[in-house]
Amino acid sequence: MSIEILAPAGSQESLVAAVRSGADAVYLGIQSFNARRSADNFDSDGLKNAVEYCHKHGVKLHLTLNTLVSDGELEEAQDAVRLACEAGVDAIIVQDIGLADIIHRTAPDMPMHASTQMSVQTLDGLKLLKKLGFTRAVLPREMSKDEIKYLCENSPIELECFVHGALCMCVSGQCYFSAVLGSRSGNRGACAQPCRLPFGAQFGTGHDLSLKDLSLVDYIKEMSAMGVCSFKIEGRMKRPEYVAAAVKACRNSVDGIEDSQLKADLRSVFSRSGFTDGYYKGKLGLDMFGTRQKDDVTAAASVLKKLSKLYEKETADCKVDFAFTGVMGEPISLAARAGGKNVYVESEIQPQPALNKATTADGVKAQIEKCGGTRFYAGEIDIELDDGVFIPVSELNKLRREVLEQLESSTISSVKDYHNEYIYHKPHSGGRKRLICRFADVETIPENWDYIEQVIVPLGTEQKVKRSARVSVEVPRGIFGSDEKIFRQLVSAKEFGIKEAWAGTLDGIALIQRAGLKANAFFGSNVFNSHSVAVLESLGINKILLSAELTLSQAQSIGCDAPRGVFAYGRLPLMLCRNCPQKNGKTCAECHRTGKLTDRRGVEFPIDCHSGASEILNSVPVFMADRLTEIRGMDFMLLYFTDENSEKCSEIINAYLKSGKPHGEFTRGLMYRGVE
Repeated sequence: MSIEILAPAGSQESLVAAVRSGADAVYLGIQSFNARRSADNFDSDGLKNAVEYCHKHGVKLHLTLNTLVSDGELEEAQDAVRLACEAGVDAIIVQDIGLADIIHRTAPDMPMHASTQMSVQTLDGLKLLKKLGFTRAVLPREMSKDEIKYLCENSPIELECFVHGALCMCVSGQCYFSAVLGSRSGNRGACAQPCRLPFGAQFGTGHDLSLKDLSLVDYIKEMSAMGVCSFKIEGRMKRPEYVAAAVKACRNSVDGIEDSQLKADLRSVFSRSGFTDGYYKGKLGLDMFGTRQKDDVTAAASVLKKLSKLYEKETADCKVDFAFTGVMGEPISLAARAGGKNVYVESEIQPQPALNKATTADGVKAQIEKCGGTRFYAGEIDIELDDGVFIPVSELNKLRREVLEQLESSTISSVKDYHNEYIYHKPHSGGRKRLICRFADVETIPENWDYIEQVIVPLGTEQKVKRSARVSVEVPRGIFGSDEKIFRQLVSAKEFGIKEAWAGTLDGIALIQRAGLKANAFFGSNVFNSHSVAVLESLGINKILLSAELTLSQAQSIGCDAPRGVFAYGRLPLMLCRNCPQKNGKTCAECHRTGKLTDRRGVEFPIDCHSGASEILNSVPVFMADRLTEIRGMDFMLLYFTDENSEKCSEIINAYLKSGKPHGEFTRGLMYRGVE
């Protein structure tokens, strides 16, 4: 299997730096629908030029359309897909399942890569991605070596892993911190990175949401042997010097070159208290945390000039074979072949009898092989030359320049077919807004729940609740290698009489369906448009919780038939963390699931450890009981109970039955302000 070094390109200079430093592929975004909207990014002409430049160097280009797309943006998103096809992009990286289906239908020859924002981390999830038309998946950064190895051995599609760059505290695609705190959604490419601000766990460092940067550069060959095909560098917001250093370090790792100084320079150009391989090695905790210190910033200044030399000159990365002809009575000619392309140039002059010193084959070769300053280097040079003739050196140089220029401009296009498709989904007519209540602890379920349409309990606790067709179970979003255990629990739940299960990821949905239960899309599914609803319907999804990042009016406008609802009460989960921030201060045995984070203003955010990983909850709950008439077009409202006791749960349920007023601090979530 060939090893692909995949580099970030947030600007034209970074693109050049990546290619000249040895990248096999680059990924970049246009000015919309990409998860790094603050990067310089590329306009339509810039994209076409970038593809041409990359393809001339034998480098692939992957386009990021890896954000959630609203109904009002679907037409513009189709235009972006059309542009990608016309430009000859090699693959599109996607998060939104609705957009993925549109790409698969309108551009069936375009390879699709599932963004790490899709949070897929199980074999069942990968199989579902293949069913949806994906050819590759970018695995979560939080996975261990053994977990990656297992997927590589069994995956039906290619697997790509991040090997260098920033680590988010949250599993990608499951972060709502920036959205809730400031309406800047990470799922929409506008994350404000609040995790880098001071958030303190008890006995922690005070920056207990900030991890060191990832670096698995030394493990690339090991991971390749496991079956990983592409090794991705994070950094579309970073300088070209960083890109060059990271690419060169990865290339050295592939080639078996040890350069300790380059590694030191890479740390200097950008890191947060150094690097970590904690997730890969399965060693979580305090050692993984770090911040950008003053020393980290000042260290960069001393290496920038040196690192810029890595890409200041064009890389000679393409062999060209020549065939020269210089015989009496015929025009001088030069043919060249490189990368499957052939060109031919004739001179306006013919060889003349030598009056003094004749031109020799060695002299011709010496001029033809001078490819310096271009991306070409001379390979075989076949020379047919009559004896005793003279050919001006200037004419040899002219012929060489002309064939190289023709080779440079004769890039084979990889334009792909595109067929525009009109997207229409009939409006949804909601029924009576029923209550669906999710309980983190079955002990807090009120004795009388006659008015609740459905009760959701954690998977594995269903047998503690009285038998009822109205009881369903919740699959954790953080599965990480426990998929077969969860599958067995789902089978057991089915045998107990459970009919439905909820999941916030494609992993969970696939496991539920394999166990023979009805699957419902839960918090974390990021259902942001009508076409995503249509895709879920086609997969047999029963009920759908719409994205909590939608406004009420956006949610109401989403079409299709599947019953849908909104997050109407509860502490919104802001982050799903495999490395619990509380572990920065004390152990699980010391915590007893009572952890919390405190921001610089003293606001507290509870940490919940019931869902396969740690979830950071919002400081106050969403409350909408006094605004029920404004929730239109829905089939249910979700009441999401986390740390409430039984009495509080009963009080809240009654408030939603009787349009009660709020008591204490609360928020309306994003139902009115939405996200960028």
